Formats: sequence, structure tokens, C-alpha cells
Amino acid sequence: MDNIELPKKKRKKNIHVMTVVVYILLSVWAIIVIFPFYWMLLTSVKGYGEYATEYIPQFFTASPTLDNYAEAFTAVPLALYFLNTLIFTVITTAVMMIVIVPAAFAFSRLSFRGKNVVFTLFLALMMIPNELVIITNFQTITDMGLRNTFSGLILPSVTSVFYIYLLKENFEQIPDDLYKAAKVDGTSDMKYLLKVMIPICRPTIITIMILKVIECWNSYVWPRLITDDKAYYLVSNGIEEIRENGFGRENIPAMMAAVVVISVPLIVLFLIFRNKIMEGVSRGGTKG
Repeated sequence: MDNIELPKKKRKKNIHVMTVVVYILLSVWAIIVIFPFYWMLLTSVKGYGEYATEYIPQFFTASPTLDNYAEAFTAVPLALYFLNTLIFTVITTAVMMIVIVPAAFAFSRLSFRGKNVVFTLFLALMMIPNELVIITNFQTITDMGLRNTFSGLILPSVTSVFYIYLLKENFEQIPDDLYKAAKVDGTSDMKYLLKVMIPICRPTIITIMILKVIECWNSYVWPRLITDDKAYYLVSNGIEEIRENGFGRENIPAMMAAVVVISVPLIVLFLIFRNKIMEGVSRGGTKG
């Protein structure tokens, strides 16, 4: 009996040791991931004099201040850039969902000639470097006279082959019997999409929307390329404007304050919908 219990105790001890090691590694990784955010927040509440006189970076401040946040909003019209970014993000995300949801439904449920060929060509587009697409889009938008307009900012971002593919894979997990039964009852394709497929795949749809919001909010290259009128600047342009004016190089705490303000909406959005995001990602990784 003792010989049998000994291996059991040894296995339990090994499991306990492995658990401790795993938690230690996860804690170290969490510190590595969180530290940049902590440093950004810490720098944003340091006075300019305190920051400028630090020969050795300090990991805390004895006299935090919020003056940097006020200075960030007065150095550039950050509130206007915030509003522009909100308009750009909401409209782009809404239009993209109107485009990709019917497209994913068509590729997953409808039968038409050349469907597989068209979808293969769609996937092949993902292999084209973004730089080439940006050049083409820039020339097209310029020829259409849409520079320094919200239309010029929004149009190149209203579709995504990857999101169509992701949503198509989720739609295909819904049994065909539901679609056939709905057609027998005289349900139209649009009604079936709205009443059956979208509610079932809601976690994935929410995940796609949040990912698109993050993509639009963090967009830098395209807005920087297509706009030179400050009336259409986004928050990413605002940070660049601070840097180019020399203010960002001289007053890093105020620049960090602007970055904190810009980052807060995305952090709050993730915290609110984190469960939906995890559920949507897990659904996207399963089949059947």
C-alpha cells in the first residue's frame, strides 16, 4: 500500500511544482506586458522639471500632476481630432459590417457559378503587400478628388477579406438543415440571415466590430497620407503634429498624457467586451 501511495504523492508534488512554475512565468510575462502602460501613465503625471532632471529614470513620482493633460489639449486641438476619429471609426465600422456580413452569407450558404473561384481570388488578395494597396488607394482617392474628406478616409477601409473569411467559417458551422427548413417555410435569405445566422454568430460579429474599431482608432499611415488639412486630422495625426512641432521632443510628459487619453477608450472597450472577444475568437477556431 505504501508503495502505491508514494508515486501518487510524488505526482501531486510534481503537479504542484509545475503549477507554481507556470504562475511565476505568467506573472513575469504580465509584468513585461503591463510595464509599458505603467511607464506611459507614470510619465504623464510627472512634472516637466522633474522629468527633465532625471538622470536615472525613476519608477515612481512623489509629486504627481495633471497639468500635462491640460497642456496636451491646448498644444493641439486634440478634442477635434478625437471627434474626427470617433466619426471615422463609427462610420467605417458600420459600413464594413454592412458589406462583409452579406458577403460572408453568400459565400457560406448561396450557390452560384464560380463561387469557389471568386472566394479563392479574394483570399489571394491577402497576399498583396499593404504598401501596394496604399499606393493604389492613394492614386484612386486623389483622382476622385476626395483628399481631405471623410469619404477619402473611410472608403479604402470599408471591407476586409480576412473578416469575410472569418465570418464565413462561422456561418458554415450552422447546420444546413436550419437553412433548408427556413426555405421550406418560405423564409427569405435576408430574413434568415437577420433572424438566425446573425444571432447565433453574435460573439464573432462583436469581435470583428471591436477589432475594426481598434484598427480604425490606431490608423496612422493612411490618415497621414490622405489628409494635410487639420480639420480632418485623427488622433494619430495629432500625436505626430506634437512631435513635428518640437513640443513632443521637449515635453515628453505632456505627449504621454495625450497618448493616455487616446488609449483609454480602447482599454475601456476591451474591458467591457472581453468575454465576447474571447468567445468569438474561440468560435472562430472551431469547426463543426
